[in-house]
Amino acid sequence: MRAALTWRDKAEHCIYDLAFKPDGTQLIVAAGNRLLVYDTSDGTLIQPLKGHKDTVYCVAYAKDGKRFASGSADKMVICHLLWLFVCFNQGLWSPEQKSVSKHKTSSKITCCSWTNDGQYLALGMFNGVVSIRNKNGEEKVKIERAGGASSPIWSICWNPSRDERNDILAVADWGQKLSFYQLSGKQIGKDRMLNFDPCCVSYFTKGEYILLGGSDKQVSLFTKDGVRLGTIGEQSSWVWTCKVKPDSNYVVIGCQDGTISFYQLIFSTVHGLYKDRYAYRDSMTDVIVQHLITEQKVRIKGRELVKKIAIYKNRLAIQMPEKILIYELYSDDSSDMYYRVKEKIAKKFECNLLVVCSEHIILCQEKRLQCLSFRGIKEREWLMESLIRYIKVIGGPPGREGLLVGLKNGQILKIFVDNAFAIVLLKQSTAVRCLDMSASRNKLAVVDENDTCLVYDIHTKELLFQEPNANSVAWNTQCEDMLCFSGGGYLNIKASNFPVHQQKLQGFVVGYNGSKIFCLHAFSMSAVEVPQSAPMYQYLERKMFKEAYQIACLGVTDTDWKELAMEALEGLEFETAKKERKKLGESNNELFLADVYAYQGKFHEAAKLYRKSGRESLALEMYSDLRMFDHAKDFLRSGDPRDTKMLIKKQADWAKNINEPKAAVEMYLSAGEHMKAIEISGDHGWVDMLIEIARKLDKAEREPLLKCAFYFKKLANPGYAAETYMKVGDLKALVHLHVETHHWEEAFALCEKHPEFKDDVYVPYAQWLAENDRFEEAQKAFHKAGRQHEAVRVLEQLTHNAVLESRFNDAAYYYWMLSMQCLDIAQENEQQKTEMLQKFHHFQHLAEVYHAYHTIHRYTEEPFSFHSPETLFNISRFLLHSLTKETPLGISKVNTLFALAKQSKALGAYKLARHAYDKLQGLQIPARFQKSIELGSLTIRSKPFHDSEELVPLCYRCSTNNPLLNNLGNVCVNCRQPFVFSASSYEVLHLVEFYLEDGITDEEAVALIDLEAPRLNKRENKCRDGKRGTVLERERDLPVNCSLK
Repeated sequence: MRAALTWRDKAEHCIYDLAFKPDGTQLIVAAGNRLLVYDTSDGTLIQPLKGHKDTVYCVAYAKDGKRFASGSADKMVICHLLWLFVCFNQGLWSPEQKSVSKHKTSSKITCCSWTNDGQYLALGMFNGVVSIRNKNGEEKVKIERAGGASSPIWSICWNPSRDERNDILAVADWGQKLSFYQLSGKQIGKDRMLNFDPCCVSYFTKGEYILLGGSDKQVSLFTKDGVRLGTIGEQSSWVWTCKVKPDSNYVVIGCQDGTISFYQLIFSTVHGLYKDRYAYRDSMTDVIVQHLITEQKVRIKGRELVKKIAIYKNRLAIQMPEKILIYELYSDDSSDMYYRVKEKIAKKFECNLLVVCSEHIILCQEKRLQCLSFRGIKEREWLMESLIRYIKVIGGPPGREGLLVGLKNGQILKIFVDNAFAIVLLKQSTAVRCLDMSASRNKLAVVDENDTCLVYDIHTKELLFQEPNANSVAWNTQCEDMLCFSGGGYLNIKASNFPVHQQKLQGFVVGYNGSKIFCLHAFSMSAVEVPQSAPMYQYLERKMFKEAYQIACLGVTDTDWKELAMEALEGLEFETAKKERKKLGESNNELFLADVYAYQGKFHEAAKLYRKSGRESLALEMYSDLRMFDHAKDFLRSGDPRDTKMLIKKQADWAKNINEPKAAVEMYLSAGEHMKAIEISGDHGWVDMLIEIARKLDKAEREPLLKCAFYFKKLANPGYAAETYMKVGDLKALVHLHVETHHWEEAFALCEKHPEFKDDVYVPYAQWLAENDRFEEAQKAFHKAGRQHEAVRVLEQLTHNAVLESRFNDAAYYYWMLSMQCLDIAQENEQQKTEMLQKFHHFQHLAEVYHAYHTIHRYTEEPFSFHSPETLFNISRFLLHSLTKETPLGISKVNTLFALAKQSKALGAYKLARHAYDKLQGLQIPARFQKSIELGSLTIRSKPFHDSEELVPLCYRCSTNNPLLNNLGNVCVNCRQPFVFSASSYEVLHLVEFYLEDGITDEEAVALIDLEAPRLNKRENKCRDGKRGTVLERERDLPVNCSLK
C-alpha cells in the first residue's frame, strides 16, 4: 500500500472538520469562521461560504446530498436535520419541530456518531464515558472505561459495513488507546495502544479499513480489527480530521496549520502462483491459498501487514514487517490444503521480490539477489548489472533449484541457488517484462517493454518467432510446443509455428497447464478451460499426427478423437490411429485392419473382416455409402427388417441426390419413410401422389397425415386438406382451415355443432369484417363471440369516427348500441354491474344529446329546415339544459345558442333570447354568424324582458310552471321530477314516474288507474285540501327512476 498526493491547499485557520458530498464530487471544509467548498477532482476552491461569526467546529452532509449543516462556537447551527451538542446539553431538532428538545448529560460531549440504520447515537464524553442513546435521546447503554476523566473520548465512529452481524463502534481516547464495542456495550478484544493522542477516527465506506490521525502529525491506516498497516502522508502539525471519499480509495486530511491534503491510496496485488496453487493477500493481514482446479480455499489469518507472498511446491513464504514465516503442507498429497509453520525468520528485510524454494528463500532488492536459509542465514549473493524486473523458480532438485531472472537492460540469466555464478542465457535490446521457459528447457518466451512476445531457442539463441500485443506469457507445462499470451483484451494460443488462435479474455495469463489457463483479472485468479480442438486441427492439416495426438490428450471432444482417428487412417498413420481407437475403447485388431482395408480401397477384403468380427452392419454401411446396393444386400441379416429398411432408405437418398424424385418417393414409401415421401411430393407439387398417400395412411398416423394437409393448404387444395383433417379428427385444425380460406358458412356450421370453437370462428370473422369496412357486422360478430370488450371497442371507434365526420344521428345510434352492450355485460357479470350501469346511463345521455344536436347541426349548416320553430326551440332548450356539466366532442355551443336565440325571439321568449345572445358574446363566433348575432343582440333589447307564458313548461307531477331557463337542467324546479320529452317535437310529455307499494301487482295497478275517481262531499273536500300539502310532500319523496310496467 502506498499513498500518492493528488492535491494540496492551505487555509488561514485550523481545519477542525471535513465532509464529503455523498457522491464524492465536493468537499466541505470547516476553516475558521468560514466554510470552503472544494472540487475533489482537482482541488479547485469552488466558493467560500460565510454565515458564522465564530470558529466552525463541525460539518455534516445530508445523505441525499442536497443540504449540509455546520455548527459553530457562535452557538448557531445552520442545518436541515441535526443533533446539537452544547457543553452538557444534548438536543434533537428536525424541521417538523418548533423547538429543540434537550437532554442533560453527565459531562461535556466531545464527539458523536450514528448507527447505519439511524436508530442509535453514540456520544463520547470528556469524562471517558460512552453513552449510547436511541433517537428520542433516552440512554440505552453506558460504557464506563478504565482511565475515566484522564482518558477523555475524543473521536468515535460506527462501522458503516452492512455485512457485519453486529454494529461495531470504534472509540479513540486521549489515553492513547483504540477500542471496539458492540451496540450492547460489550468490548471486542483488548485495547490497542496507539502511542499518540488521537484526534479523529474514520472508516472506509465498506468498513474494511480505519483512518486515525492526531498528535503524531500523520494519518495511519488500520484494519477493521485495529491492526496498523501503514502511514498515509506525514504532516507538519497535528491532524484534527481525516475522511474517506465515498466508495473510493481517496483520503483527505485537515491539519492544525490549515493544510488540506488529498491522497490516493494504491493497494497493490500481493500474490504468488505455482502450477495450480495460487496464494494471495486478503484484508491486508490474511493469506488465502486457492487450488485453481478443485476451487478449494484455505485462509491463513495474520495479525500484521502482509508485504510479500511466495509459493513453491509444498512451501509457502509470507513476509511481514518484522519477520518472514515459512509454511509447509501437512502431507505430500497433491490435494492437501492444510499448512503449518515450518520456520520463522524474526528479522526485518527490505526487498522488491520474494521467492521461496524447497530449502531457501530468495530476496530481490533492485540489482541484488540474496539466498537465505530458512533460519535467516545468508548463504549466497548475486549482484546484477541492471535492475531485476522478473524472477521465477524453474524447478530442480531440493536445495539446487534453478532461477530464471530478467533484467531491465534486456539480459536473461539462469541461476542455481547452490552456485555463485549466474549463467547468461541471452541478451536482447529491450527491457524484460515477463519470462517463461518451456517444459523441456529448450525454448524461452520473453515479453518486453514494447508489448512484444519473443520466443528464442535457448541453445542456438535464434529468434524463432515474435507476436505483438502481449503483456504476459506462459508455456504449457504438458506440451513443449504450445504457449499462450494475453494482451489487448484477447487470449492468444500458439502451437508450433502455426497462426495464433484468438479468443476474448480480460486479464493477465500467469500459467498454462494442460487445457487450463490461469488468468489474473483485477484482484481475482481464475482457471479458464480452453478447448484444444483448434491447435489439434492445425496439426492435422499438416498431417502431423503424433503432435495432434499429444494435443488431443490435453482435452478434446469424442468427435475430435474420431476425426483424428479417421484422419490418421487416411494418412496411413496406423500406430497413431490405433492409439486413438484405444482411447475410444476399441481394441479389436481385425476390426482395425478392416478399417485400414476400407481406406485402402480393398472393400471386399474389408467386408470379409467386418463379417468375421461380427460387425456386418459396418459392411452394410460401407457398401451403402459406396452406392453398391447389390453387394450390400448380401449383408442383410435374415429376418431383421431394420437393415432392409436402412438399405432402402439409403437407396432412396441416393435417388433423391441424383435428381430422381419419383423413384425416391416410391422407395421411401416402401421403406416406411412416409414423411420424406410426403415432403418430396409436396415440394414438387404432386397433389395426386399426396392424395394417394393420405388415403392409404391409417388415421393413427397423425404426423404424416397432418403433413399432407399442410401441403394441400399450401398447394391451394383446401377440400383435400379438410378431408385429411376429418380423417385425423383434428376439428380445431379444420376450423382454422375454414377461417383461413374465408369459408365462413362451413365454419359457422361446424361452430354450431361444437360451441367450444366459437372464439376461433367469430373473432377472426369479426376482424375480417372490420378489415373490409363492415364495422357494424364486425361489432355483432364480436358480441356473438362473447368478446364484449372488443365489441364495445369497435362501437366506440365507430362512434368517434361518426362524431368527427359530423354524422351525429349515427353517433346517437352507436351510443345507444353501446348502452345496450353495457346493459348486457351488467346482466352477465355481477362484479362489473355497478360500473356497467353507470356507463349505461352515460351512453344513454350521450345518445339523446347527439340525436337532438343532429337537428340543430342541420339547421345551422343547411339553407332549409324541415322542423317547425317550436320543435327547434324545444330541441335547443333541451340541449342547453343537457350541457350544464360538460360538452361532448363535436357539439357546438355556438350553434345551440344561436338556434335558441333565433327561435326564442321568433316565439316571444325574449328573456331567454337575450340570455342566449349574452352567452354568445363570450364565445368564439364563426364569421358567417357574426353579423346575424350582432344584429340580433341589438334588436332583442327593444323587446320586453319577459317570456311568453304559452311557452312555459308545466310539471305534470306537482303542476308547477317552470322557467324556460332552468339552472337545474331538464328537471322540475319544485319537485325535481325529470321531464320526459317527445323524441320528435321534444315537448314535455304528460308522464310521471312512480313506485308501486309492496303487494300491488302490475295488473292491479292498471286496474286501479282505470277506476273513476270517487266524488268527495264538501267536508271531505275541505279535509282533502288541508292535507294536500302533505300529500304533495310525500309525492316529492318518491323515487323517480322507476316506471309502471
